Amino acid sequence: MHEMFPNLFSPITLGNCEIKNRIVSTGHHTYLADREPSDALIAYHSARAQGGAGLIVSEIVAVHETAAFSGQLLTIDKDTDLDAYRNLADACHHHDCKLFAQLFHPGREILSSRSGFTPIAYAPSAVANERFHILPKRMSVALIEEIIDGFGHSAAELEKAGFDGVEIVGSHGYLPAQFLSLAVNQRDDEYGGDFDRRLQFVRRCIARIRQQAPSIVVGLRLSANDYEPEGLDESAIAEICAALDDEVDYFSLVAGSSATLGASVHITAPMGVEAAYVAPLSEVVRQQVKKPVIVTGRINQPQVAEQIIAKGQADLCGMTRAMISDAEMPNKARQGQLDSIRACIACNQSCIGRAHKGVGISCLQNPQSGRETQYSNIRKLKQIKKLLVVGGGPAGMKAAVTAAQRGFQVELVEKNKQLGGQVLLAQRLPGREEIGGLITNLENELKQSGVRIRCNVEATTEFVARQNADQVVLATGALAHSPEFDMLDETMSVRFDDFLTGKATVGNRVVVADWRGDWTGLGLAEQLAKDGCRVSLYTNAAVSGESLQIYTRNHYLGRLYRLGVEMVVHARLYGADGDSVYFQNTLTDEPIIADGVDTLVLSMGVRSDNRLAESLDAAGIEYHALGDCVTPRSAEEAIYDAFTLVNEID
Repeated sequence: MHEMFPNLFSPITLGNCEIKNRIVSTGHHTYLADREPSDALIAYHSARAQGGAGLIVSEIVAVHETAAFSGQLLTIDKDTDLDAYRNLADACHHHDCKLFAQLFHPGREILSSRSGFTPIAYAPSAVANERFHILPKRMSVALIEEIIDGFGHSAAELEKAGFDGVEIVGSHGYLPAQFLSLAVNQRDDEYGGDFDRRLQFVRRCIARIRQQAPSIVVGLRLSANDYEPEGLDESAIAEICAALDDEVDYFSLVAGSSATLGASVHITAPMGVEAAYVAPLSEVVRQQVKKPVIVTGRINQPQVAEQIIAKGQADLCGMTRAMISDAEMPNKARQGQLDSIRACIACNQSCIGRAHKGVGISCLQNPQSGRETQYSNIRKLKQIKKLLVVGGGPAGMKAAVTAAQRGFQVELVEKNKQLGGQVLLAQRLPGREEIGGLITNLENELKQSGVRIRCNVEATTEFVARQNADQVVLATGALAHSPEFDMLDETMSVRFDDFLTGKATVGNRVVVADWRGDWTGLGLAEQLAKDGCRVSLYTNAAVSGESLQIYTRNHYLGRLYRLGVEMVVHARLYGADGDSVYFQNTLTDEPIIADGVDTLVLSMGVRSDNRLAESLDAAGIEYHALGDCVTPRSAEEAIYDAFTLVNEID
């Protein structure tokens, strides 16, 4: 028994399958493969199996031609090459990790199709989807039975390929959930009406799988609470699970629904949502069933997972993003190396954010994630060389860590007393405190890598020349942008960084002028509202938070609505005087005027700090620049650029 994590690292049996520990990488769409597992997808899951996961549930497999949810979707049909699936199973089994697959039909929750045309969506009844604005076609009994056959056939093929189990995806408002829901299932036949008839679709899918793949484990994934009007809650889900308890081998519980903007936030809950928040919901269900329960929802630390299992809230923990951030998390936890775990900060930028762009999944903190075929091994130097990094923000810190791992003798200098760069400001915003974990994780990696760190050091051209480094990396970051307007009353306007650091105060009536449509404008508006100000957020975008991943944006917009913040979009700042702030509508150029304003808070982005670069250019000293000092972008791009650049230089 493991001394620190006696529950987390104890084995458990699901059906006829023994899982070596309670850590699960739950099903998630990676956009690393299309139709069949690719080398990239196999390498991705293999890394997590090697990292110590007990169970991997690979991403959704469409069970019918009407299940076209989006592009790059795994399918099983007459043309499927089972060898690709077999290779994925073999890769996980090689590391003593079990592999299940998700069997999927979205029903009315269709995002797009491979053709680019809006596909015909099918559902139990013709009840519209609010989020995608799709009115589905009512399914015929013949189509329902075809789809049930698809579940059975897909399971049989996966069994042939060596998969240990399958999971029916009834979570997040997808097809099985639509049959279970009174709000969506308005049928009055064998598949709808009373409670038992609403269960028939799921029951028959389970039975067909059992018939065609008799040795495979069968699980059911449900949202413990839909978090939408007329949706299912934990008491309703407990009743459903109790009714199906004798028919499945396990239940997997999450939260939320794809059907509404507010509920879809919970598909990949951002950092503003409480850690492990689904566990109390799963406890309600677990008390009503005998079969094991997996719970997923912002469980990013092994200590938290251990506590959930010890309390009896669940039997296993889905720690998917935790292992996207650090594939070795289970092994590190088992070995007691907790400080070396790169904890997920739930930023949503590179995991679900990249997936929603239709490109391969990765991690802001870990560029190797999802790119295992490119960066499985960091190329070592043939001989030790000295590398100087100037700037201790995320880009500079990642560059220093990567260089040290390659074998460079690395010195990192930072002009301020503390490492962190723009993150030190970002973590002051409400609901974004966890972004500071990015710096904590990088500091731990710097310490383990043996990088020499010198803070309170202003790097001049003379300083750089004296270091006699073989390679110089500039990551001097960016400074808050102060726009120049013909009419801007400096007595009423303050910059966002001065407000966040306490250098500037504000009055009661505050207007935030937001140019970027990112975290900063939303966070400033929330903080000011919480401070008791009457706040209006004017954004030069089509929606406040436009540049953010949609689940993240919608979560924080919801917070602003609850606080009564006025939000005005398509607003270009023009100037301010007296107690008035002037904007132009970005579509019409017509004026928008805010009167009675005490303070204008400027959130106008940042500009590159390339003063040292210009000086080094003049002196003829060579260097590599990366991050915001090249051009202001996100931490994701800064860290990726640092990792790739330092991997290429010698």
